[in-house]
Amino acid sequence: MLAARLGALKKPVAGLTFNQARNISVQVVARGKYVHGFEVHKVKPSATDEYKRAAESYYASIKDDPELHVKLTGSWETLIGEQDTFYHILEYENYAGYDKTTAKIANSEYQEAYKKMLPYLNSRTLNLAQEFAFFPTAPPHTEGGIFEMRSYQLKPGTLLEWEHAWRKGIEARRKFVEPVGAWFSQVGRLHQVHHLWQYPDLKTRKETREKAWQLDGWAETVSKTANFSKFMDAYVLQPLPYSPLK
Repeated sequence: MLAARLGALKKPVAGLTFNQARNISVQVVARGKYVHGFEVHKVKPSATDEYKRAAESYYASIKDDPELHVKLTGSWETLIGEQDTFYHILEYENYAGYDKTTAKIANSEYQEAYKKMLPYLNSRTLNLAQEFAFFPTAPPHTEGGIFEMRSYQLKPGTLLEWEHAWRKGIEARRKFVEPVGAWFSQVGRLHQVHHLWQYPDLKTRKETREKAWQLDGWAETVSKTANFSKFMDAYVLQPLPYSPLK
């Protein structure tokens, strides 16, 4: 069914603007139930311990407040990649839920807790993303090990084709490991795709990826998705103690 829709969207449609075509692509690939906020904090190297304490005070508190209607998917520190960088992924009840939650936080004691992180930051970014329809984010669990965040900057207009190619190959790779989550950006830095994996250690990651290359179709998947991408990053992350995913 997806292939049929993919073919249909490749055909020119009279009067269809770029934004309309983009909206159709989003409707095809998005799960649509939640919006995920990707908060990325680049911390002063000399202040990581102080930042961790301030971040735990804020994120652990908001995730436990049922009035806010927000879930903390996870919080991580970068081990390999852009060091002194921290990722926090929050789950909101769609865009209306995001508006309500952020308004409540802005007018509560949590705002003061958030401000306590700011002196330790060099920069911060926030992007809103949605889950791919075929893969909802994993529920909270404690399995240990490391996480790998793979991020792709796609060529504009290639999201649907990228998703189709990746989805086809990922079914085979699931024989060895399940993705923890997969998202595409909606607001902020556009045309980005992220998927998150969990491994016991780097050795297991290496062995798992080598097995995937032996599967029929995986090399084709990598080749096709690479053609739709401008560049990519693969960061190794360590979950923070209060992270629901760890």
